[in-house]
Amino acid sequence: MSPKVTHSTLPLPTGEKIFYRTAGPLNAPTILLLHGYPSSSYQYRNLIPLLAPHYRVIAPDLPAFGFTSVPSTYTYTFAALTTTIATFLETVPSPPEKYTVYIFDYGAPIGLRLALANPAAVSAIITQSGNAYADGLSAFWDPLKKLWIDDTPANRDALRPFLTLDGTKSQYTTGTRDLSLLDPASYYLDQALLDRPGNKEIQLDLFADYGSNVTLYPAFQAYFRASRVPLLAVWGKNDAIFTPEGAEAFRRDLPNARILLLDAGHFAVETETEEIAERMLEFLKENGI
Repeated sequence: MSPKVTHSTLPLPTGEKIFYRTAGPLNAPTILLLHGYPSSSYQYRNLIPLLAPHYRVIAPDLPAFGFTSVPSTYTYTFAALTTTIATFLETVPSPPEKYTVYIFDYGAPIGLRLALANPAAVSAIITQSGNAYADGLSAFWDPLKKLWIDDTPANRDALRPFLTLDGTKSQYTTGTRDLSLLDPASYYLDQALLDRPGNKEIQLDLFADYGSNVTLYPAFQAYFRASRVPLLAVWGKNDAIFTPEGAEAFRRDLPNARILLLDAGHFAVETETEEIAERMLEFLKENGI
């Protein structure tokens, strides 16, 4: 029987209240699951029970997503999100000294910023459409690149369709081999939370700041070369947001990186949960974690 998943809210000394899901024994190696846009830790609801018999699993909601709340004065940048998650890891009961980080979408720059700040804490990386190379940036990013250069009302307005239900749903459905495997509750929950008052402007702020992550790509790549961190990429080969070239690129700096391209879209963890869990467990065991 899998350990039960618990749902908690942790107040931080800096004022944030982090909602998180956790399961597994406290004395087991830790896996930190970092979600992406426009989701929350809910995207890992099916993965956590498959990992928890062997690992302590922690999945927080990032500020601006899910059920995490922050002070009204919070500044929504990726640097701030990273600081919040670093503080969360220091504050959570039985703080892990080391962890494997699972990075997806927005979770990738946050997880990699954490690694830059404390390389010794990261035992391994599993990346599922967690990009760190320009190779993986598809044409999807072209209107966002305009915003990175010039944060104007017109450039913001051009991105508002991404914030609608159609924009949210398409991230789940595009490239998915079998739509019957998708739980519609996932994208409807995402949208309900995106539609909270003021949240769409916050999301546009994060869109505008995303370019700061791309600027850090060379630093991320230097970290890979210096650390030789074990890395497994499980990537939807039909992902229209971060293309498979982004997965293959990891081998430039980590020649031993393991690359697995799945017949899936951006949210591969929704439809290929069992295979991802199986490959993760194999990979971690092989690396002595």
